[in-house]
Formats: sequence, C-alpha cells, structure tokens
Amino acid sequence: MLPGSLTDAETDAIAEEQRFLDRAVARRDRLTEHLRDELEAAVADELGVARQRMLRRQHEELVRARDGLVFGRLDALDGTVRHVGRVGLRDEDETADPLLLDWRAPAARPFYTATAIDPQGQARRRHVRTAGAVVTGVNDEPLDGAGDTGLVGEGALLAALDERRTGRMSTAIATLQREQDDIVRAEATGPLIVQGGPGTGKTVVALHRVAYLLVTHRQMAEQAVLVLGPSARFLEYIGQVLPALGETAVVSATCDTLVPGVVVGREEDRAVSEIKGRALWQAVFDRYVGAMVPRARHLRLRWAGEDYVIGGAVVTQIVASATQGRSYHRARAVFAEQLHLVLAEAVAEQREAMLAAMEEGFEDILARVDRGLPGGHVGASASDVDGLLSEEEIEELRERIAEDAAIARFVEFWWPTREPAAALRELLSDPAALRRFAPELSPEEIAQVVADRAPVAADEAQVVADQALVVADKGPAPRAAAGTSTEAAGQAADADDPRGTGEPRPWAAGDIPLLDALADLLGESGPETPPPGGSVAEHARRQRGWVYGHVVVDEAQELSEMQWQMVLRRCPTRSITAVGDIDQAEASHRHTSWAQAVQATLGERWTAAELTICYRTPREVMALTGPVLERAGSHNTPPRAVRSAGIEPWELTVTPQTLLENAEQSVAALRQRWAGGTVGVVAPVSRVGALRVALPDVPVLTATQAKGLEWDATLVVDPQGIAAEPRGWNGLYVALTRCTQELGQLALAP
Repeated sequence: MLPGSLTDAETDAIAEEQRFLDRAVARRDRLTEHLRDELEAAVADELGVARQRMLRRQHEELVRARDGLVFGRLDALDGTVRHVGRVGLRDEDETADPLLLDWRAPAARPFYTATAIDPQGQARRRHVRTAGAVVTGVNDEPLDGAGDTGLVGEGALLAALDERRTGRMSTAIATLQREQDDIVRAEATGPLIVQGGPGTGKTVVALHRVAYLLVTHRQMAEQAVLVLGPSARFLEYIGQVLPALGETAVVSATCDTLVPGVVVGREEDRAVSEIKGRALWQAVFDRYVGAMVPRARHLRLRWAGEDYVIGGAVVTQIVASATQGRSYHRARAVFAEQLHLVLAEAVAEQREAMLAAMEEGFEDILARVDRGLPGGHVGASASDVDGLLSEEEIEELRERIAEDAAIARFVEFWWPTREPAAALRELLSDPAALRRFAPELSPEEIAQVVADRAPVAADEAQVVADQALVVADKGPAPRAAAGTSTEAAGQAADADDPRGTGEPRPWAAGDIPLLDALADLLGESGPETPPPGGSVAEHARRQRGWVYGHVVVDEAQELSEMQWQMVLRRCPTRSITAVGDIDQAEASHRHTSWAQAVQATLGERWTAAELTICYRTPREVMALTGPVLERAGSHNTPPRAVRSAGIEPWELTVTPQTLLENAEQSVAALRQRWAGGTVGVVAPVSRVGALRVALPDVPVLTATQAKGLEWDATLVVDPQGIAAEPRGWNGLYVALTRCTQELGQLALAP
C-alpha cells in the first residue's frame, strides 16, 4: 500500500506499532549484549557445558530474531494488550508481564485460534508487517462475529500467499490457521499422522511443530530432532525455516542418507524396490543373523603351554546367555568375556589339582604351572595356604587371558566379526540363502533380487566407477566364517566386483533400509566412542544408532515399510509427526491408505489428523484435480481452496517436433509475467533431460522431484506422459498443484 493511500487511522496505527517495535528492538539489543557477556564469563570461568549451551542458544535466538521480531498484537476484552513475536522478551521490570510474547507460549495461542465466532476473550487481532526495524503496515480484525470466514487473519494470510515465491520456504508464524495450530501444539505422546492435500501447509505445520516442541519439551533439544524429507532439493528448500524460528538442535536428512558413510549410487527397478520395501525383511534378518551365531560345542583352548577343554554344555549355556536380547557383536563380546572367565577358572582348578598332587612328590608339575600364573612363581599369598587362588588372582588371570592374542584369534575364528555391507551383499546375491532365510519370497521375487545384484556389464564399468560408493565397503575384506575356506570367502566378497577393483556394486535406495536393519542386528563390532566436540546435532548426524527426541517425516506417504522401521529405530518412544498426502504417493509400494502404510510398523497405535483447507493452490487450478484424483483411485475429498488467482489455467496442444520450442516460449512468457517470482517446469522422466538443456535457467523436474515445492507459475509439459508413468495419475496430481498463481500445460497432439 502506498503511503499516500493510507487513512489517518492506518497512519496512526502504523506509528503506534512503530513505537512499540522501537522499544522491542532496543530491549532485544540490550538482552543480546547481556547474554553475550554472560556467555563469555561462563566460558572463562569454565562453568558447566549445559549452562554454556543454554546461554549460547538464547543468544543465537535473539540474534536471529532481527527480522520479524514483532508480527502480531492481541487486544483483550478487558483492555489488556499483548504483542506476539518470534521470541519472548521480558520487560525491564521483571515482575511485570512479558514485553513480547513468544509465538509458542500458551498465552499467544489465541492469535492463531480466535475467530469471530469463538473470540477466546479477545476484542481484536492485529497483524503487523515489518521490513527489518520498520513497520510497513497493519491488518486489523475485529472479533465481533461479523462476516466470519473461518480463517484467522484472512487479510494477512492472503497477502502473504500473493507474494512472489523466492525458491526458499519462509516461516508462517504470523499466519498459521486454527487447524494448523492445533497440530503444531498437539501432544507428542505417540505417532501423529497428518493427511493434507496440496497447499494445506503440511510442511509449514511440521516445521513449526518442531520449533514448538523444542521449547515446550526442552529435553528434546538434548537429544536433537530428526527431520526426514523426500529429497536433498526439498531439504534445501526448507533449510532456512527452523534456523529462522530459532532452533538448531535439528538434523535434516533423507532416508537415503540416514546411514553415515553410505550413499546411493544407482537406480533400481520399481518391482525390486517394492520387494525390498516390505516389512518381511525384518524377520529375514533375524533368521540370517541368528544363523551367524556359531553352534555350541566343546572348545579346546591352549594357555601357558597347556590344553584346556570347555565342555559343550558349558559353551551352550554361555552362548544362550550371551545372545539373550543382544546384537550379534554385543553377544560375541559377552561370550568372549564369559569364556575368559571360564578358562581362568579352569586354569585355577587344574592348578589346585596339581598342587594336591605335589603333596605326593610332583614338584616339577608345580614349577610348570607357576610359569603361567600371575607373578611367574608361587609367592607368599593365600594360595600358599590351601592351594586355591584368591578372587583377585583369578581376576588378574582373566585379564591376562583377555589380552592374549592367541585367545583373541581363536574367538575371531570361532565367532567372527561381520561387516554389515558385506553380509548384506552375500545374502542378496545368493539364491540358496534367500530361499532359506526369506521363505516369504516367491522364486520369481528371489530371482529379481539376485538379478539386481548381478555383475555390472563391461560397457557400464565407467558409469558405475563414477557413481558414489559405500565408504564403509572400502575397508578390509570380511573374515571367513568358521568352516569356510579363505578362497571361498574371497569369491563371495568378489561376487559383486567383476572388474576386480575392490569396489562393490553401488547401493540403490531400497538397499539402505535393509543395510540399516542388518547393521542394527549385528551391532557395533567395537566399543562406541562419541565423536569429540561439536553440537548435539553434529553428534547425532555422525552416529547411525543415535536416538532422537522426536522425528518429523515429510511426504510420509512415500515411505516403505522398511523405511518406517528406520524411523522407529531412531525414535523408540514413537514421538513422531508424519505429514503427507496419500493421494500424492508415487513410491513403488502399493499402499493407498494411511492404515495400509503404517500397519506393519505402528499397528493401530497412531493418531490421525487432517488439514482440509488449501491456502496455496488457487481455486481455478484445484477445479482440475477431481478427475485426476478419481483416475488415481482416491477416496479422499480434495482440500477446499480459499483463494482465487483470477487466472484460468491454460493448455496448448503442440507436436513432438515443436515441444522444446513451445516450452521455451511459454517459460519466457511466464517469467515475464511473474518477474521477481519463480517459474517451474514439471515433465515426464523421459523428457526432463532435453528440457533441462533447452531451459538451463529454470528448474525442470519430474513429478517426484517436484513434490513439496511451489512456484508462482508452473508449466506442465506432456501431462499425458506423466499420467502414463507408474502411479502416474498421482504424479499428475502433484504436477498440477505446484503453482500459487498460474498453471499452463503443453499437451502433445494425438
């Protein structure tokens, strides 16, 4: 709004809010300086790490609140006035009410939830628009019941939606709607599955929920929060939202990047991806790892020149005790500890027998025994009296046995360490092993899985060499299991490597959840040492087994059952918020409802919520989606669009020969009409490459890649081609709903 068009009342309101903003900025600056001084003093005095972390977090939050510090005001029926902003600011008089309410505070909730029908004790809500430290406008809403639309702050909301897109998601704390705020502040006592169609603000809600939970449940900040998105492009798109809200104890990732040191280096067939995504693999790996545990039998060990036999019954008991509820490698470590103790006791018992025999004249036997005992000779100890070793001497003997290289080699031979990547490759490339451990799979499905691990053709060698490989697989070859020759073990390890480079076939996306599940059952093969230094988020990012305080999953409809298992392993408390649109699912799994999607992992223990209002996509575009959803097999009601762009979607029919030329012309026209905003192109996989060459300065994506993104204008190229892809009608639904203003389509002539 131009200054000359302001009424006297609007000018006065802006001046009033400017005075308050000046006061809030000054207070923020003083508090920032005070916290900086406190932090420096805490570091100098070497105060506790927890206090330093708290002070640093508070200081950084105030520094980041430079923009949008104040964005709202509530005038209560009793005359009380409260301002709402990105952070809370206490007044100079600490006994007084806060100068500025944090948007996450309970007292600020009416700013998002009060309506004319339910004013919640409020007479007026005011949205305050700012640019830096300058108030640029206000939007007042009397809460007197006149003309209620059900939207909170409708004028401010629609103004925000009409702004040009920038390619990065902005915060929406000034315009959250009631149904969105209900989800943001919902209890975090279990899995919450949020269904929301295009433009309903699913991602905004999920990220603001993270910010809210990290303030309400401070322990989550100590454990970090994991945000899972569908792609690296999507994570970049949302990357500034949480820092802008003042939260940094957050790890963002995709399912493909959850296992440290592992990258996806190739595509896989959809049918194979669907097979690998099934929950049955959890039981498969239970059997597979269980079979790795050696069968109990009597063991013959040599210590200090003498042979000792540990009976089969004792070994059986130790193995059973060690494997109870433990991972493979943890059970192996417990077994080794018990074996060392049993051997020490066997040595002590044999010594006792020899000492008894000494009384009959066998001094030479005693001398030979002493050479293997602590101290190397019989000294003045309790054992001189009755021939028995004390508990301290037995413990010292056990420690010497545990440090003995020959004993360690014996344990490694009998119960070898296993490397998860090598173990997974062996299983997936062995039809006999799959028939044994995965009886749920049909012969045809087993053949598909094995073929997926088939050697790389010679003409593909350079392509594969250029792809990212699993870092962990570049270490030494796995040891052969007991009863397996070194030659046979080498052949198994090289099965994926016909080029003889030492580099196995790259992983596909469907392999990552399998590798994660197997790594979890195998456990760490050595002691876990936390990495030095860094934030909580940095520690969490570097450790596969990190347990998070909360997990947010965006585009959750794309997760396979095995990917859901990955989520649960990282948050066993099931404090999970998953948002998505089941009608936009394009993954290879066959789920068409949330109940089907989460049944194998969550059962019935989850809560459903729904976002029903489409704020982003114009009514003119949403009117096109009904037939598309019907062809996709949807049984859901599309969200209700609340705004009109005033621009009807258009479609141009072109020939394959002129497609690229028409695309260039259409994009140029859209960019001119939406100067200062963004334009995106969505096309079938088969046409993306050529379009990217023709349109180097415009994002050209498949429907899958475009999921979760938005532009001012979208050009959908060859919609028939998108619909013909696997789950293509779902993909076309995604493509059509990416714009906030204008939609164009280039259809191919029959």
